[in-house]
Amino acid sequence: MKLKSLPEDFEVEELSEFPMTGGSFAVYLLTKRSIGTPEAITAISQRWNIPRRAIGYGGLKDKHATTRQWVTIHRGPKRDLREESLSLTYQGHSSRPFGPQDISANRFHIVMRNLTDEAATQIVARRESLAQFGVPNYYDDQRFGSLGESGEFIARPWCLGDYERALWLAIAEPNSHDRPNDRDDKEIIRRLWGDWSECKATLRKSSVRSIITYLCDHPERFREALALMRQDMRSLWLAAYQSDLWNRCLAARLNESVDHIRLYPVQLATALVPFFTELAATESEAWGEFSLPLPSARLHLEPGPLLDLFERVLGEQGLALRELRVKYPRDSFFSKGDRLAIVKPANLKIERSGADELNEGRQRITLQFVLPRGSYATILVKRLTVREPASGH
Repeated sequence: MKLKSLPEDFEVEELSEFPMTGGSFAVYLLTKRSIGTPEAITAISQRWNIPRRAIGYGGLKDKHATTRQWVTIHRGPKRDLREESLSLTYQGHSSRPFGPQDISANRFHIVMRNLTDEAATQIVARRESLAQFGVPNYYDDQRFGSLGESGEFIARPWCLGDYERALWLAIAEPNSHDRPNDRDDKEIIRRLWGDWSECKATLRKSSVRSIITYLCDHPERFREALALMRQDMRSLWLAAYQSDLWNRCLAARLNESVDHIRLYPVQLATALVPFFTELAATESEAWGEFSLPLPSARLHLEPGPLLDLFERVLGEQGLALRELRVKYPRDSFFSKGDRLAIVKPANLKIERSGADELNEGRQRITLQFVLPRGSYATILVKRLTVREPASGH
């Protein structure tokens, strides 16, 4: 199976009832293609000479897709913007910036390609069970783009106060997503780590070089050097680690409460997790609208099974729940809230759409559905495509 062969094969549209009743925040519809949300925001900031902090948005939409999402700019212009990979269309004005809480849901239109006739038939046949039972609401691989070759999350040593290790992971560790210039810079930083003057002299001008410049004058102040990284990047590091821990908690809960005959393993980027083929009536009732809180030291749980679950999962990572926080800088913290454990797609359509024109002799399938904000369409695709064991039928 092939996904995202073309940008238009994966379309995402943000759904919102954001109020536009006037105010100092200009509201736009951002349409982008083959570019990530952070890169699009940077392009808008540079084109209109607007500080990044003046631009508000709700979600990080996929780079390898065609996406539509809402954006606000404090005192932004009443005009449109057109660039090769993105466009901004002015919609009106609001009294506040757009944020994640303003997304009600996301609508998806996905083309799956390079399917055998048998695989296409199986995917269509799974529609009813998917609509009835839903899918575990795991964070998918896109959430973990900041994870480098070691598989160590930047946030873990940061929480433990090992700022040098956290900084090394952030600016020196190789990452499969690195652009060529960044890859070269990281190799220089690894080779010259600690020799900050030589490192500065060898690096090209960049935001990372400014951090090395700081270390030239303050060679042991890794805590402050880490704080020089962009705040939105630091927030992504925390979100990635928190998301992985939440996935592990959900996986443990499913393994404990669903009969193993209905579970089968699926490999995500950071862990092997259980999916289910279906749920028994008692299991469906137990899970229902069950939400699992996001783990952090800000989470105050009464003694009981849920606290035991969190402490056990975090203990496997060498952490206690009370340690899941950062002491510095104070502008960075783990999110607080609950996340649905299981989601059911709304308005689900799964249709065979004929021969795949990009892959001779293969079929394609079109998916359409709506998911709550923060849920990953690619998890749903995994549910449809990963082969179930015979015992799961």
